[in-house]
Formats: sequence, C-alpha cells, structure tokens
Amino acid sequence: MTTRASAPIGSPCWVDLWTSDIPGAIDFYGGVFGWEAEEPDPQFGGYFNFHLHGVPTAGCMGDMGDMKATDTWKIYLATSDIASTVAAAEAAGAQVISPAMAVGELGQQAVLIDPTGAHVGAWQAGTFPGLTVLDEPGAPSWFELHTRDHAAALAFYRGVFGWTDTVVGDSDEFRYSTMANPDGGEDLAGVMDASAFLPAAVPAHWSVYWTTTDCDASVATVESLGGSVIMEATDTPYGRMATMADPFGALFKLRTPPG
Repeated sequence: MTTRASAPIGSPCWVDLWTSDIPGAIDFYGGVFGWEAEEPDPQFGGYFNFHLHGVPTAGCMGDMGDMKATDTWKIYLATSDIASTVAAAEAAGAQVISPAMAVGELGQQAVLIDPTGAHVGAWQAGTFPGLTVLDEPGAPSWFELHTRDHAAALAFYRGVFGWTDTVVGDSDEFRYSTMANPDGGEDLAGVMDASAFLPAAVPAHWSVYWTTTDCDASVATVESLGGSVIMEATDTPYGRMATMADPFGALFKLRTPPG
C-alpha cells in the first residue's frame, strides 16, 4: 500500500465516474470493491465520493441537466497553477471542455481533450488533495493512456504537465513509455501506442487499474453483479489483469500485482 499527503505535480491525483445510473453504480462498485458512498452534495451538482476504509478513493456524478452521462471514468492530473496549465494545454493543441473553475475550497478543476483525443482533467488542490491511498485492494494501482499518436501524447504531457518519461518499449509491436515520479520512487503512469489495436470507433482514452488480491475472483464478482468482461484475465510481467465494463458501460481494469 502506498500512502501520501498529496500527488506529485503532473501525476494522476484523482478519478471520477460519470454514470447514467447513480444507485446502480453505488450498488455495483460497493459489491466489487467494498466502497461506501457519501450522500450526493447539492452544492456541487450532486457530486459525491466513494470511500474505501473511510478514505476517498473515487468521485461520482450523474446527468448534469441536459448533459447526459457518458458512462466513463476520467482521471485528473495534479497541477500547482491550473490557469497556466490550461493556457499551456490550449497552446499545445488541446481542446478546453471545461475551463478552470473553483470547487468551493476543495480546489480548482478543468477538463481537456488532449491533442490525441483523450479526455483528461487537471486539479489544483485546495483543501482536497485527491487520492492519498494507492495499491490497496479497491484503490487505484496504475493509470494508462491508450493513444494512436504516442509521440504527440508524450510531447503534450511533457510540455503541459512537466513529465519526464522513460521508454519501456519502442517497437511497432510494443511502444510504451512511463511517467517518472518527480519525487523519486516508482513510475506513476503509462502511455501505450494503441494505434495497432484500438478500434476505429474508440477514441484515445485514459484507463484506471484497480487493485485486487484475486483478479479472477473479482472478474467473477463483476459478472455476477451485471458487469461484463471486455478482455479476459491474463498474466503479464506487471501482474494478472483484466478489462471490465460496469453494467452501464463504463470501462475499468483490474490488476493483481505480481508476487
């Protein structure tokens, strides 16, 4: 288990779900991960957090008026100056979906589409630091971007979020880079060249891997609760992994770390 007071600048610091069925999502993720849901907060449009052992582990929101939920997970990257980050992102070719706005005293957020087509949020913490527990069953263990333009993605995240990246593989069969932790320690996110296998109808996107002690058992639980298997559980050098969808279509991944 990894605990921290705050996320390193540029790294994934929060995740949330935009769901078309809030009661269903509460039941489903509670059953899969043991999460408990706060009461939706009218002050923030009905937004609420899921908690794992009393610690916030993900946010959730339903339809926003005429804007219907897309049943997707979104990650947020930490920034110390959200106005500068949004300006730099726009200059680098990103589309600003939601400009920087204050969320009470919790912090400031913005939502972008990076130049390769992936939605990503930015978060400047106030009183809310985001994720403080990782690598525990039911908590995130990895964050990964699948993109059709690996080089452009890395250039964007280097320039806008200050990434230093490391090449893991650079062949047409496996082109992958990781974001180095600026504070030292293990890498914090990955970027996969998915041009060879991403379906034409699927845009570039970020994914969250959730830790589980038994990937296969969690897959069975997901199916028993109405979710579906997108990619079967498979052994990899990084652990046993599976790609799932909740009953409403939101994709997420499961990972049992190696060893």
